[in-house]
Formats: sequence, C-alpha cells, structure tokens
Amino acid sequence: MKEIFLTLVVGLAVAGSGCSNIERSRDLANPNVPAAVTAAQVCSNCHGVDGNSVSPNFPRLAAQQSAYIVAQLENFRGQHRADPAGFEYMWGLSHHLTDAQIKGLADYFSRQAAQPNAPVDAKLVAAGKVIYENGLPAKEAPPCIACHGPKAEGLANFPRLANQHQDYLIKQLQVFQRTDERPNTPMTQIAHLLSTEEMKAVTGYLQSLPIDK
Repeated sequence: MKEIFLTLVVGLAVAGSGCSNIERSRDLANPNVPAAVTAAQVCSNCHGVDGNSVSPNFPRLAAQQSAYIVAQLENFRGQHRADPAGFEYMWGLSHHLTDAQIKGLADYFSRQAAQPNAPVDAKLVAAGKVIYENGLPAKEAPPCIACHGPKAEGLANFPRLANQHQDYLIKQLQVFQRTDERPNTPMTQIAHLLSTEEMKAVTGYLQSLPIDK
C-alpha cells in the first residue's frame, strides 16, 4: 500500500511539473507565458510557427503590421469581430489574453519573415495589379495602394496584404460586403463596389506578389 501511495505521489509530481513548464505551456490565461511560446504552442496550429500559414482557411501573420494584429486581437477579445471564422476560432482563444500578451503576440508575428505564396494565373494577376494600383474609376473605387502601400506591406492599422491567401482575402471582402460582421472600416463601402471577378483578380495579384530579397 505504501509503494502504491509513493508511486501516486511521484506520478502527480511529474504531471504537475509538466503542466507548470512555462516554456511548453498552452495556458492562454497565464500572462507569464512568453509570447513566442504561445505562438509556438497555440497559434502555430493554424497560422504556422513563423506565421506563414499553409491552409487558406487561416490568414498569414508573418510580417503583418503589429498595430493591425493588436487591433484585431482586441476586436476578437471584445467579440466585435463576428465573421464566421473569427467567431469559431478566435473568440474563445482571445478571451483571457491581457493587453501585454496581445502586444507580445503582435510583435512576435510582425518580426517573422514573409514567405512567397503559390502563384496565380498570370492574366488574373495582371488584371488585379491594375485594380490594386488604379482602383476602379468608373465605380469610384479608390486604389488599394493608397492605404496598403506600393508593395502591399500595409501601414499601422492598414494590414499587410502581400502574400496573403487569395481565398482568405476573398472571404474577408465578402464579410465586408455583409457589413455587420466586422467593425466599421472604409472597406465596408469599398467592398460593395467590387464584383466577384474583380475580387478574384486583385486577391490573386496580392497572393502572387514576390518577396523582395
């Protein structure tokens, strides 16, 4: 009986030490867990360790604007982003994050190097480049370059779009068209001006952008 008791105590001690290993922790409610650990142990399941997600269901976060990541995590935490994927994945994950944790994650992913994405049909890319740089004057749609920059790297609260998944970007444009699932931004008006084909073109261009060496 004594041996069984000692075995149980040792087992619980080992299990406890594993749970308290802060360098491998998945505890989102523990502000002492370093951002890099949370990124590796939790965020990487969808976004990749370096933020270059493989699945088009999940946005690429590598080299994303830190201020933009902070704003989106705060919106998820406050349940202000109600787009389906955000609701399903991010409301629960962001619920306990502190401001410091959010900033840490934003800084971590913003420092990761973006990787090239899969190429898209050349004709589609060419059409998308025109829309990105010139907008759609006939529809009074402004050029994307005005807010997202000449290389689509974004600025502060305007997100990086370069190398993002085409499918993800299309879904977000459709979310903006529905208007009630994202906090009000200029995109709620601009997205209504784009046809399905125009969306495919400009997002194809963005996915295909080369990485400057």
